[in-house]
Amino acid sequence: MSEKNDGANRDATKRSARERLQVERERQKTRDKRRRTLVVSAAVVGVLGLAAVVGLIAANAGSGDKSAKAGPVVAPSGATGKDALAIQTGKGEAPSQLTVWEDFRCPACKSFETNYKDTIHELEAKGLLKTDYHIVTLIDGNMGGSGSLKAANAAACAQDAGKFAEYHDVLFANQPEEVDDAYGKNAKLLELAGKVDGLDTPAFRSCVEDGTHNSWVGKSQEAFRAGNFRGTPTVLLDGKDIFADQADPLTPQKLRAKVEAAAKAPGGASGAPKTSGKGSPSASASPSGSGKTSPATGAKAVDGGTARD
Repeated sequence: MSEKNDGANRDATKRSARERLQVERERQKTRDKRRRTLVVSAAVVGVLGLAAVVGLIAANAGSGDKSAKAGPVVAPSGATGKDALAIQTGKGEAPSQLTVWEDFRCPACKSFETNYKDTIHELEAKGLLKTDYHIVTLIDGNMGGSGSLKAANAAACAQDAGKFAEYHDVLFANQPEEVDDAYGKNAKLLELAGKVDGLDTPAFRSCVEDGTHNSWVGKSQEAFRAGNFRGTPTVLLDGKDIFADQADPLTPQKLRAKVEAAAKAPGGASGAPKTSGKGSPSASASPSGSGKTSPATGAKAVDGGTARD
């Protein structure tokens, strides 16, 4: 009888081990599925691959970090456009205007910057192009964390110090994995500031740690949702989406040719639209540091999805 009981116990132990193994396998499958859902592929095979990425990033139109709405709206120094929501690089009298909506945690935005950055800087240096940057917090809204918000605030603090363009490029060059909220830590943002000559000052540190421009970033996110853009990056040249035709996107080479041709046309590009596209600020608006804004309208915030009516 004892041998039979021992055998039954062994069988029960084996069944229990198999059941535990099966449960663990199911849990692993669930974790793998969740991980695949969270990770958005941002690999760009050459420049043309970016057009395909744009089609995948509509899911990035989340509601942003709610903490961005706390406190007074303080626009960074020299902010321009409607409600002073744009940070402009290049010369204000440049004949062509590029409008870029970006998130520092967005991998497709990094792909855009990697491929187009040198061309944009070259055209800006020649006085042919000015760029209005609008920084948003889509990834925070979709995946949690505060890296999009804090990096955007830090970039605005760099604008106060006259170092926006340099710090902007450093943030994208050192972008963590999308699911890694490394930019949610002020220490990381301050560490990267050390890569920009003259940026890491007490004033910059105070601005970053106090979240001086958080509410301003929140207003930028609201403007993005109101614009009903499909995702980040959204890039407009004189009001036209350069990736609207995914079969024939505006490559860096085509961007250069288009901007140079506009500059050679009679009167330059004076006939180009003054606005930077639906829902985006007008480049003709006078700069304002007051931070006074009007409520964004025409869109509903949808957590984890696109902002649509």
